[in-house]
Amino acid sequence: MARYGKEHKQTTRRRIIEAAGRRLKRDGIDGSGVATLMADAGLTNGAFYAHFDSKVDLVASTVADQLREQRKRYGRQSLEEIVRGYLSPQHRDDTEGGCPSAALLDEIVRSSDAVKRAYTDGQLAIIDDAAARLAPDDPQSKRVQALTVFALMVGTLQLSRALADRQLADDVLDQGIHNALALLGVQHQG
Repeated sequence: MARYGKEHKQTTRRRIIEAAGRRLKRDGIDGSGVATLMADAGLTNGAFYAHFDSKVDLVASTVADQLREQRKRYGRQSLEEIVRGYLSPQHRDDTEGGCPSAALLDEIVRSSDAVKRAYTDGQLAIIDDAAARLAPDDPQSKRVQALTVFALMVGTLQLSRALADRQLADDVLDQGIHNALALLGVQHQG
């Protein structure tokens, strides 16, 4: 019986984190209250504290989970595939299912140390994976290069999302792809 209880609790926690990931990226950290996050998971507000110490704990867990999932998705993709997918109109138009950085970075800046640490750890794991694929060089300079390209990609995606002119927004994405691939030294077409 205890085994079922533990598995059930883990499944429920997972459901809360997945629902929170979608909601936080759609409405932001400040725009998502605990009651709303729990309702999205199909649970009552009272069940929250069985899984998390606070909203900060939930946000940190959700950010870490979102970045872990993003890292898994990128695992088998080439750098060019990552850039092209990240700066695609489909990703731009799917805030809820997309990158937590592009959706939440401005709020993470103002978040607790626990949220910032979860973000930093998760993001550096992604960056270090990308840096390992770059031409041999000093590991620290490859990390900075990968971080710089990622910053360009996040800013490009955010700007494209904010533009009312869809053709201009698409052009920004196209130029972002060109710039990111050039900075990575990836030969590309188009």
